[in-house]
Amino acid sequence: MLTIKRVATVLSNYQEDAYEKQEVGCGRNCLGNCCIPASTLPLYAFQKEQDDSGEYGELYPSEEQPQPSFLNLLLEQWGDRMRRGLFRYDVTNCKTKIIPGKYGFIAQLNEGRHLKKRPTEFRIDQVLQPFDDSKFNFTKVGQEEVLFRFEQSNDCKSHFLASAPVTAKPNYSPNVIAINVSPIEYGHVLLIPHVLDCLPQRIDHDSFLLAIHLAREAADPFFRVGYNSLGAFATINHLHFQAYYLEVPFPIEKAPIQRISTKEGLQDTGVIVSQLLNYPVRGLVFKGGKSAQDLSDVVANSCIFLQTNNIPFNVLISDCGKRVFLLPQCYAEKQAIGEVSLELLHTQVNPAVWEIGGHMVLKRREDYEDTSEAYAWRLLAEVSLSEERFQEVKAYILEAAALQATNMKDTEVNQAEDKVYQKEDSLCKQRAASQANQRVPYDCMVLQ
Repeated sequence: MLTIKRVATVLSNYQEDAYEKQEVGCGRNCLGNCCIPASTLPLYAFQKEQDDSGEYGELYPSEEQPQPSFLNLLLEQWGDRMRRGLFRYDVTNCKTKIIPGKYGFIAQLNEGRHLKKRPTEFRIDQVLQPFDDSKFNFTKVGQEEVLFRFEQSNDCKSHFLASAPVTAKPNYSPNVIAINVSPIEYGHVLLIPHVLDCLPQRIDHDSFLLAIHLAREAADPFFRVGYNSLGAFATINHLHFQAYYLEVPFPIEKAPIQRISTKEGLQDTGVIVSQLLNYPVRGLVFKGGKSAQDLSDVVANSCIFLQTNNIPFNVLISDCGKRVFLLPQCYAEKQAIGEVSLELLHTQVNPAVWEIGGHMVLKRREDYEDTSEAYAWRLLAEVSLSEERFQEVKAYILEAAALQATNMKDTEVNQAEDKVYQKEDSLCKQRAASQANQRVPYDCMVLQ
């Protein structure tokens, strides 16, 4: 059995032994069954797609509720929690810079994430592990850390209620958006689907579609949603996604891609599959689809395959939920069997979704001051599957997604297609630019 002793990332103020030993019904106004049914929480009901027959949440007449700006609302609420002192450090004081070089990797000095941690051991050779209520999970989070519930509206408009009772209907388990008390960036939040169901860290179709909706509702290319599987540096075995706002392109988003020509699958979804080129981590890129459901289903099928076959992976949802990067990785396994250099191990950087995307979160000042593009590349190259192994996994993923690759040598680099895609996204990007001044000033960014 492969195990590595590590320092857990603290995601909640209640993630401490003293809190874990308290009994159910502690009166802490938590997210457990003891407190949620009688609670009132803010509610954001995101707009329903025209062709979406599914229904979450409750009915809210559109004429009674104005359509809020989701991202501005999220950042305002997040800032309120910062003023109330709920975070373990002030992330706005963390130094950030663009590393000189071709790719524009982003480096952040975040010494706060290395403080007040408690050691833990968990298996890193098993992507799917049963939920363990004896360990920290998000039902133990205090409701003051919650920004709002995130449910689907019954119409094609979004609605926000500053205070709404949590429904007591049978089998209702709310989706909640809560702060990450050890943030990487401004607006760093956790999306916790069906929190009362105590789902382990594993993607299913319902939860992944919810994450796609989160990115689409934000409607801003600088707001990304990420996922880490167990074995790929998820630290809590309770289903959650992460997201934050960073007003700079990620290197992975600028990397060239090569479209994978596919024969017709079981269903024409309109989803385009490509693979990354000239990037240190090998991965697949999914985009398009006739609806959010189409894109979500194809990626979720791929993730489910990786989970079932015990392959750790990370997911980055980008471009307002219209592009998804799927990145199988093996760094923790290499770390456990001693195949990672001491130089990289001493940095204590766990390359999860944000690092793979190109946002390097560094914990030591000397690493931040000396960092280079060569270092970032060397670290991320250790994350990647070998070319041979990646081709095997890619073939199985395409099969799981009901697609079949044709001859790759006939495929050209998809730069022209990217231009078309960028044109389609221009409205989203223009909206982001027009709202940028209303959000967080980025004085801490150092452009070199």
